[in-house]
Amino acid sequence: MTISEQIKILCVRCNLSEAELARRLGKSPQSFNAKMKRGSFTIADLDEIADAAGVVFERSFVMMNGDRI
Repeated sequence: MTISEQIKILCVRCNLSEAELARRLGKSPQSFNAKMKRGSFTIADLDEIADAAGVVFERSFVMMNGDRI
């Protein structure tokens, strides 16, 4: 699953349109849509998206035995 697909699911689960999420991020819906198509999000972008949606973005490496790094 791509990060853009994950963001779309986030919007549905948070009852947000992508346009509303873009506005909360201070971006135009058109520029956010272009970024969604490219899938070019930095970790900082994902943190901002999480804040705008009222969720927590967690990132970690998970070893095969379940340990997180």
